[in-house]
Amino acid sequence: MSPLPSLVIRRHDPAQQRRTRLLVVAMWLGSLLIVAGLVAIFGSRPAGPDRAAELAAALKDGEALKTRVAMLTRSEQVAKAALADVQQTLRDREEEVDGLRADLAFYGRLVGGGTREGLAVHALQIVPVKDSRAWNFTATLTQNFKRGDEIKGRLVLSVEGIAAGKLQTLDWSALSQGQTSGIEYGFKYFQQVSGTIMLPVGFAANRVIVRAEGEGGRVEQEFSWKDAIKGEESDNVPQ
Repeated sequence: MSPLPSLVIRRHDPAQQRRTRLLVVAMWLGSLLIVAGLVAIFGSRPAGPDRAAELAAALKDGEALKTRVAMLTRSEQVAKAALADVQQTLRDREEEVDGLRADLAFYGRLVGGGTREGLAVHALQIVPVKDSRAWNFTATLTQNFKRGDEIKGRLVLSVEGIAAGKLQTLDWSALSQGQTSGIEYGFKYFQQVSGTIMLPVGFAANRVIVRAEGEGGRVEQEFSWKDAIKGEESDNVPQ
């Protein structure tokens, strides 16, 4: 008769079971960390010659694109600078042409050809006096009706504008601080008559009327304030 197997009686230890489970979980997590580390290490390494060649080509293309962008940017800057120079040259040429036209009209009036013209206000220029409300003006008078004969007379100005929201006209007396007789002139072919006017505070000028009267007759010519400041010749020169 076979002997019965011996029975071993052990004490149940819940704490040891928990430690065992924790150890297994820790080992599992550690294995995951190790795998992840290995994947990261091997993934950061080149996969082979083909991948290295592709990377080098991509870097080369990127540098080429950067160079192209820099060239295009520089070309655009050069084009803008060239365009600005051309525009400035055109403005300068237009000013020269305007000046030549004014000179041609001036000398044409003096020579006259077969046409005799009486007293005329050819141009008006107004310049501000610094740190004041005064303006210096120069009016150019011409005539070729009495060639070789001197004509004499007087010139006055009046200015139209806006003050306190209303239209207002300042006559020569108001502009010249009480003078009423005007500025004398005397010439054979042309003369530049100069003087000074004073504008009141708050007055916005928009038009100037030049009146000349004497032996050569009487003439009245209007100029816009803007054109007078720029010294441009009026388009409506009396014939």
